[in-house]
Amino acid sequence: GGCNRSVISDDLMKSVIPPEPDPRGYVCYRASSAITPDGILDEPSWAAAPWTDHFVDIEGDAKPVPAFKTHAKLLWDDKNLYVGAELEEPHVWATLRQRDTVIFFDNDFEVFIDPDGDTHNYYELEVNAFGTEWDLLLTKPYNDGGFPVNGWDIKGLKTGTHVDGTINNPADTDKGWSVEIVIPLAALREAAGVAGMPKAGDQWRIGFSRVQWRTLIDDGKYRKEINPATGRPFPEDNWVWSPQGRINMHMPEMWGYLQFSGLTSGSGTEEFIPDPDLDRKWALRMIYYAEKEYFKKNNKFASCLKDIGLKLEDLPENIPTPEIEFTRTTFESFFPSGNEES
Repeated sequence: GGCNRSVISDDLMKSVIPPEPDPRGYVCYRASSAITPDGILDEPSWAAAPWTDHFVDIEGDAKPVPAFKTHAKLLWDDKNLYVGAELEEPHVWATLRQRDTVIFFDNDFEVFIDPDGDTHNYYELEVNAFGTEWDLLLTKPYNDGGFPVNGWDIKGLKTGTHVDGTINNPADTDKGWSVEIVIPLAALREAAGVAGMPKAGDQWRIGFSRVQWRTLIDDGKYRKEINPATGRPFPEDNWVWSPQGRINMHMPEMWGYLQFSGLTSGSGTEEFIPDPDLDRKWALRMIYYAEKEYFKKNNKFASCLKDIGLKLEDLPENIPTPEIEFTRTTFESFFPSGNEES
């Protein structure tokens, strides 16, 4: 076909393709004894487990540093994945007590897990300061036409929260709140694909997010601050462990990596091993974003980079040239000569 013209302008490409990800990595050590999910991270295994970096704005360094600190830590054993988090917060409030309601209408802490890293069939869990849970399974990201399976539950899920201060009391200043989550690994197996149950050395994709609303104290109660221009609350802040480059947590390709260690927490340390194929995966992902945009405008896919507005120098350095094959209804991009498709 005519590989001779760019149909997507540079500006449009920037809006279509997010900045190249710089995913965080976390080494998850084994718990040495039982974890009681009461929201207080006081077990010896927690003490030895490393904290993640403090969360940043979802769009990354271009945005201001979050007003309050958030960080998390993880442990695992043969049965469970354990997540603990501390959220600095001078005014802890919550309203929702019904499970599987839209918890991010409150301030919340969120966990996203994609065991096999294919960006499809992944899990989301949201928890507010009351410990009210919303767990769901996503068949694929919303942008790809995925839909949430709200009826799906993490069987055996346990969460506990602890408020360092008083909840829903504007008369005082709180230190914040913390959460402990116990996720049975067996419940995550159904969408793990070939990943199955984790083994030492395995890596899963994982994301953490904190939703924070602007609030005022009005007549002795908290209420969301209304934007006079819209008559609606100001948009919430999204603070995350591994920046997404867009205000969208449903881009699993941008999440961080969780590396399961065979070492018991406190018995030693292990290096995080970055994904050696990250650049190739990102090149294919760029082609995917651009092909999708091209299809929107032309109702067909294209067979070469130039047609979809990409140049070789736009792709990560030191990778082979990817190939594109297409039909009227689909396309496939891959690296030739025995390199595995992604």
